[in-house]
Amino acid sequence: MRRLWLIFAQTVTISLAVLFVVSTLKPEWLDKPSPANVVALQESAVVTTAPVTTPTSFREAAKKALPSVVHIFTSQKIRTRRNPLFDDPVFRHFFGDNPAGDAPRTSGLGSGVIVSPNGYILTNFHVVEAADQIEIALSDGRNLNARLVGSDPESDLAVLQITEHNGKELLLPAITLGQMDNLVVGDVALAIGNPFGVGQTVTMGIISALGRSHLGINTFENFIQTDAAINPGNSGGALVDSQGNLIGINTAIYSRSGGSLGIGFAIPISIARNVMEQIIQTGTVTRGWIGVEAQEISVDLAESFGLPDTSGALIAGVLRGSPADAGGIKPGDILLAVDGRAVKDPQGMLDLIAAQKPGETVSFRLRRQNNVLDTTVKIGKRAPPRRERE
Repeated sequence: MRRLWLIFAQTVTISLAVLFVVSTLKPEWLDKPSPANVVALQESAVVTTAPVTTPTSFREAAKKALPSVVHIFTSQKIRTRRNPLFDDPVFRHFFGDNPAGDAPRTSGLGSGVIVSPNGYILTNFHVVEAADQIEIALSDGRNLNARLVGSDPESDLAVLQITEHNGKELLLPAITLGQMDNLVVGDVALAIGNPFGVGQTVTMGIISALGRSHLGINTFENFIQTDAAINPGNSGGALVDSQGNLIGINTAIYSRSGGSLGIGFAIPISIARNVMEQIIQTGTVTRGWIGVEAQEISVDLAESFGLPDTSGALIAGVLRGSPADAGGIKPGDILLAVDGRAVKDPQGMLDLIAAQKPGETVSFRLRRQNNVLDTTVKIGKRAPPRRERE
């Protein structure tokens, strides 16, 4: 009996010792399975080191970017119908060539960004559209004349250049261009411009979204959305990151009142730089074109066509004699990919085709009925938009 008691006591002692060791070194081995009605949560670990602090001021970023943002003042003559009497030599003899005096003018203002020390400025097309005179006000108080180098209405961008001032070489503070690859939703953004003409102003927010499109603002849309306050007069101004690098050109706001409601849009610097370089080199922007009319694939259309999803663009029409016609694309086809890149919708198709160089032969993937086929299309040149007569 005593021997059995000793065996029992030793067993209990060893078990308690093992339990103590396990509970001390490997407590997770003793965790009970969670009941079915308990929600699993992820809790952050206790930080023993000092956390990474975010800056409480963005004065350095503003100090770096502010000198590169300019105010743009434009004016244009109001076109009025000329009275036939002005063509009469007798009438002109008595009343002069301009009896009514100088034609009335309208004025406007906006913002721009100096992107090159030799005076190139990026701004919005709608800021300088139809302007007869363009004046630039620098942050140091100088007012200089500028000329329009070229514009691209389809992306709402324009390039200006400050003309030589009093025969002296201008040393202008050019902004540093940022990298779109480093930009993510939640990053701090500063909007700099001249809202309502009150003077140079900096507002702060975050990047709310990237790749915004289907807004009906421009033909080609791929906007940065931000809640940094953008108001009338900010158009053409700078959207910069927390380091003061240019990441976008402020373009539009969503507003019912005309003021900021926390939704503003800027053209990414990657797009603006490409447009600017083409304008400086050739005076215009060249984009690809194949001559098709596309339609978005709705859920009902996808079901009627027996498609697995709504990705792609339905070809609703093909212009006779166009590159698409020569490449064998037909109405009813669904465009799936351009040059190996997937087509999500008609806007994505337009962007992919426009990015191709005219004259190059590019592969296209189509869905025709239940078959997927590949073809090649020689890209044509997209015609510039027609300007309305004044």
